[in-house]
This record gives sequence, structure tokens and C-alpha cells, in this order.
Amino acid sequence: MFMTKDQREIQRKFRILRYAEEIGHVAKACRYFGIGRASFYRWRKAYGERGEAGLINAPPIPKWNANRTPPAREEKVLYLRRKYHLGPMRIVWYLERYHDIKMSDATVSRILRRHGLNRLPRGTRMRKVHTKRYQKQVPGHHITGGR
Repeated sequence: MFMTKDQREIQRKFRILRYAEEIGHVAKACRYFGIGRASFYRWRKAYGERGEAGLINAPPIPKWNANRTPPAREEKVLYLRRKYHLGPMRIVWYLERYHDIKMSDATVSRILRRHGLNRLPRGTRMRKVHTKRYQKQVPGHHITGGR
């Protein structure tokens, strides 16, 4: 039976907690195992609240960045990409014009990349810009002799 890294870490922390309880002296137990008392108390609190799951090493990063785009705005960006296959610049234009939401194209690109939609499906090409050519009898007919 092989243990995963998390299981070994849980057992180690649990052994430290149990040892401190047996000898009745937290500082001695921490010194013996070479850990800080703050860590010990954090583990003990987590174990009391969540059991063994509280002893799993969790990355010390926040779950949500304070500056991240709100979920409602992200959903609008994703909807426009999925439904109409718009690029970042067109999404920015659409959101500003119809929803009064100002957002940079870099932010839109980041949202699309985070959700795996940064590449358009094959077969969707960029729309051609149609220029209408015209011919008139007199070149420069719009210019009037205004002297």
C-alpha cells in the first residue's frame, strides 16, 4: 500500500498533534519536531474544525483575486464569443455600446484564455471589409471651386 504525499503529510501533522497532547507541552513537542508553534496551533485549529481534511497542505493563495472581473461580466464576454464568434476588440465595442461596460481588449483576451476560448473554431474567418468603388464622369466631383 503506497501513500500519497498528502496522506504522509496528514500522518506527520497528526503524529505531532498527538505527541503534544500526550506530553502536555506544546513548546517541547514543536521543538522536538522542528516546527513553529504558530504552525502547530494552525494545524490544531484546522483539525478541530475539519478533521483530517484540515491537515491537507493547501496553497497559500486567495481563491479570488480582488481585481478580477466580476462573474456577470465574464459570462457576457463568454456568451458573445460562443454565440457570435467575436474577437476581443469587437467584444469590447459591443459591451461598451450596448451594455455601457468599459473593459480593455487585454482583459477580454485574458478572460477568453482562462476559459479556453482564445482560439476561434476552424472555418470562422475574419469578415472582409467591402469597399465600394464608384466612377463618376468628372474626377474630384465633390470638390467645388470655392474661390
